[in-house]
Amino acid sequence: MTKDVMDRAITDALECSRICEETLAYCLRQGGRHTEAEHIKLMVDCAEICRTAAAFMGRGSRYNAEISRICAQICQACAVDCAQFSGDEQMMRCAEQCRRCADSCTQMAAVTV
Repeated sequence: MTKDVMDRAITDALECSRICEETLAYCLRQGGRHTEAEHIKLMVDCAEICRTAAAFMGRGSRYNAEISRICAQICQACAVDCAQFSGDEQMMRCAEQCRRCADSCTQMAAVTV
């Protein structure tokens, strides 16, 4: 595994966590469909798994592959969920970063097996 792949994955995961937290606050202000329980829980799950994955990668944990795989799955689910709010710029930014993180974590899972 190259240092560049890991550095990018850590950066993407931390940015995804940040954007999910920012978007979560946005959703709570918006109300309505933005505050449906499953949507909110998924965003919280995504923010937390991204922070966790970045920490595991940073310390070179032997569980990197498993955590990265789970992170990719949750990020992909969050991207799909956020993308349903078409025309909402904040939700589209969140969906895009979740997709980026899912891609990076998929790469990490593949190279750390």
